Amino acid sequence: MNRLRRSMLYVPGNNPGMIRDANIYGADSIMFDLEDSVSLHEKDSARLLVYEALKTMDYGRTEILVRVNGLDTPYGKDDFEAIVRAKPDAIRLPKTEKPEDVEEADQLITQIERAAGMVSGTIKLMAAIESALGVLNAYKIATASKRLIGIAIGAEDFVTDLKTTRSKEGIELLAARSQILFAARAAGIDALDTVFSDVDDEEGFIQEVKLIKQLGFDGKSLINPRQINLVHELYSPTETEIKKSITIIEAAKEAERKGSGVISLNGKMIDKPIIERAYRVLEQAKAVNRVCVEEMLQYV
Repeated sequence: MNRLRRSMLYVPGNNPGMIRDANIYGADSIMFDLEDSVSLHEKDSARLLVYEALKTMDYGRTEILVRVNGLDTPYGKDDFEAIVRAKPDAIRLPKTEKPEDVEEADQLITQIERAAGMVSGTIKLMAAIESALGVLNAYKIATASKRLIGIAIGAEDFVTDLKTTRSKEGIELLAARSQILFAARAAGIDALDTVFSDVDDEEGFIQEVKLIKQLGFDGKSLINPRQINLVHELYSPTETEIKKSITIIEAAKEAERKGSGVISLNGKMIDKPIIERAYRVLEQAKAVNRVCVEEMLQYV
């Protein structure tokens, strides 16, 4: 199973305390932000702060990303020059609208890696899609570089581009979420959902996480540590789901032993997609150390 990316916590690149403590909250991924959360007069100091943190601090096994400023800004190239050398797991590109945006970043990273004596391909990429044009180009973006580990939707810029606003139900995001998810799945990479900005609306947050999990997203970008455990709990298989999956796999193995091409469980036909989903549940449960680990190991 690929790396879990249920939660990706935004950490402002100009906040030394949050950068220092970013790892204590248990997010699957941490994203240090040099873009929107940093004012223009703090861009250089934030870049240096994040660079020094990545070079000197141990964040354990937590995945580390840095959201840089775009290469169409005065700060983008300097961000790449510093951050690639600091060796995060990945760089997150903001406001990606066309595959050429990814290709340009890939080429620049390759040049910096070579100059720094790094192995080519060390630094991965994640592209944030935040406009109608980006959504329409989602598959081309998702397949523009072998460095890409995922694509993400950025809702605030997207709804502004659509000349609307975000609603609690999220109907204005459904088409974009679906398009980005389709592109990610077709490209074999992860799909990350946007932030939920009202940190005091826990009920609304839970409903949105349930929605994006049902759609098929791998996880969600977060702006507050309080949201992490809620996401992890909703993304973790329940004991009932685990036991049901084991029962399905046992039925499939029994049918195989008997040489039967028909698999039935409690009067219902069990076909290949259902079996695949059962294995995926066990893989997820194993990854998050849920119950029945020893029992699962003989199947996964």
